[in-house]
Amino acid sequence: MITKPEPGRGALAAILVGAAVMLALSTGMRQSMGLLQPAVLRELPLTAADYSFAIALQNLVWGLTQPIFGALVDRHGARRVAAGGALCYGLGLMVARYSSSVLPFTIGLGVITGIAMSCTGSTIAMAITSRAVSPARRSLAMGVVSAAGSGGLLFVSPLAQQLMASGGWSLAFVGFAGLAAVMLPAAMFAGGVDGRAAAETGSAQKQSAADAIREAAAHPGYVVMALAYFVCGLQLVFLTTHLPNYLDVCGLAPSVAASTLALIGLFNALGSLAFGWLGGRYSKRLLLGGIYMARAIIVTLYFTTPPTPATTLLFGAVMGSLWLGVIPLVNGLVIDIFGIRYMATLVGVAFFSHQLGSFVGAWGGGLVFSWLGSYEWAWRFTAGISFVAGIAQMRMNLRPIARSAGPTALHVGGNSSDHLGSMGNTR
Repeated sequence: MITKPEPGRGALAAILVGAAVMLALSTGMRQSMGLLQPAVLRELPLTAADYSFAIALQNLVWGLTQPIFGALVDRHGARRVAAGGALCYGLGLMVARYSSSVLPFTIGLGVITGIAMSCTGSTIAMAITSRAVSPARRSLAMGVVSAAGSGGLLFVSPLAQQLMASGGWSLAFVGFAGLAAVMLPAAMFAGGVDGRAAAETGSAQKQSAADAIREAAAHPGYVVMALAYFVCGLQLVFLTTHLPNYLDVCGLAPSVAASTLALIGLFNALGSLAFGWLGGRYSKRLLLGGIYMARAIIVTLYFTTPPTPATTLLFGAVMGSLWLGVIPLVNGLVIDIFGIRYMATLVGVAFFSHQLGSFVGAWGGGLVFSWLGSYEWAWRFTAGISFVAGIAQMRMNLRPIARSAGPTALHVGGNSSDHLGSMGNTR
């Protein structure tokens, strides 16, 4: 593969800003969907389980299509994939806006928007970022873009609340479609990275995407990381989908839910930046395991006490600091073990596991609430499985594959503690 020279400062800034804006709007709208649930349920013939299923299907479709679009980016570049995703985002939102029954609402918000997210979400944004910068700056750069992308929730959730106050949930959907239009030029700028992928040596250039997936599936550490990623998806989508409804049932004002999601976005930006920096210096697997275990403790502490505005805002701030810090760590581990050639493909496959968890978190939470009238058993399960995932992640096998076991692998977003640890963990 012929590669272009490394982009100049201006071109690099355009690529990274485009990726960050695209990720910010895609993530902000997705994570604000739970805010619309109470209003939608009051005006459309949908139940909490119906709305939850649409969000769950959205995440499942996202996961199913992510490896496909990741492979397309690895093979053909990011520009057309990301731009097409922005157009799909707007289409899906408008289909949901003009629906009057369960089926079209589910197709718009569940299927079309799910495809859009696989083209504009974190996997594509991190693939763009990793190809735009040098290996020495890769982990930090992914943390910076992830942090900037996290600002979307800080902006979008108050906007959604304001639009609903002015014109109801339907106006909020139209406003979201307008934000999807803004994603289009951002995607075009981000696509400036095409052709600048880092050169690979040896057998990586001769590998097909299918071979790379089979290779990853046989690596025990990758399998553990992907299974732990399932838990990450379950936790985050359960909270963004059902926390607003939980607070509504508990009698707290809708503004508390919007403010909490905004705080998650603010502290998520700080957490993503911090974990991107830490991932370039310390063991990524230990950092990931620590995130999962800390989430389990925080969820337990919050849901075992009656919620108040103050405790809810504190919960949002603490959870936000642990929210998407996993992204630079997971992407960095994939690069450390397999190299960058099929990064988007392999992260996309792992992300399918994440989205299976998201499906369970979104729909399962709705089913539990519809059946029992309470979220108690849902959050108990969420906390328990998170603790198990944390322990497993900390014991992940880090052995690089043979072709990336040389000096290149040791310096591609990695750190000495991870690689030294992997030398004694080869089973």
